[in-house]
Amino acid sequence: MNSTKQRVVVGLSGGVDSSVAALLLKEQGYEVVGLFMKNWEDEVDTQCRAREDLIDAVAVADILDIEIESVNFSAEYRERVFQNFLSEYQAGRTPNPDILCNSEIKFKAFLDHAMTLGADFIATGHYARLRHGPAGVQLLRGLDPGKDQSYFLYRLNQQQLARTLFPVGALQKSAVRALARQAGLPTATKKDSTGICFIGERPFRQFLQRYLPITPGLMQTPTGQVMGTHQGLMYYTLGQRQGLGIGGPGEPWFVAAKDLQHNLLTVVQGHDHPALYSQSVQVEQLSWIAGAPPAPERRFGAKNRYRQSDAPCTLESSSPQHLKLRFDHPQWAVTPGQSAVIYQGEVCLGGGIIAASE
Repeated sequence: MNSTKQRVVVGLSGGVDSSVAALLLKEQGYEVVGLFMKNWEDEVDTQCRAREDLIDAVAVADILDIEIESVNFSAEYRERVFQNFLSEYQAGRTPNPDILCNSEIKFKAFLDHAMTLGADFIATGHYARLRHGPAGVQLLRGLDPGKDQSYFLYRLNQQQLARTLFPVGALQKSAVRALARQAGLPTATKKDSTGICFIGERPFRQFLQRYLPITPGLMQTPTGQVMGTHQGLMYYTLGQRQGLGIGGPGEPWFVAAKDLQHNLLTVVQGHDHPALYSQSVQVEQLSWIAGAPPAPERRFGAKNRYRQSDAPCTLESSSPQHLKLRFDHPQWAVTPGQSAVIYQGEVCLGGGIIAASE
């Protein structure tokens, strides 16, 4: 990275990745400013770690001798991310709020605010890389295969990526922690955050019940045999095994389908039951990093969920609003509401929201 005292506003989350991102940029000669985002407020919420994370972010900024500001984007988060999160669950789908959080908060609200601070760039601790060329900016996988986060960034556009730096994208996680230890950063051994983006880890069903009513219904097999009752379709996702309450001999039971109209949850026995597999997927709400879709005759790899290996596929049909992906091999538990993200080698091309599979 070339720097002539350009100003970079780093999203300091209080975690080790963003801490080391700020450290590396400071060492490279950038003028670094930290920005801590508070994106979740709830009067009855006693589990929020925002205060602890802010303390850690301030401690890191103090050690690095950089300015830090705290900004509250909770209204934007609730309007742009959380309302979508609830409406998707209410519609029987399983959303990924981290993806919307990146495109709407971290790389929109945060980016806009950073520009008012005179930033040339923003930076985050994401494990991803960028490649600049005559045709624009390409989003590449992070080099640590276990931490690559390009899947969560596929909705970013050329304008956002042109203003972004990913300082840790070429590092292994172990190297990031080693750098933090060497610099004496208090986040060096801090556990990675998990759970819902900015809301954190909590008993999911109890949390959702605060916003969506319980709607019990029947749990049955594809042939109509009733196996029990469910507490609400929003609490289950395709491929789910735990929490079904179905005992008895034989293989475990899995969620295979959700019928919102009749409030029915379909379950099947055995991980390899045919009802759990799909040969193709319909995708909507498309977003392409280059600004346009790739040529349909080419071969691609696609992830239907984070941490999944790329599934070889072809782009069978496409329009500005929809595309159909056909996989070489049937895919397990393809879930509406999740994202199908398309790759060509190390380059993340974009993707969209899974609408249906067959």
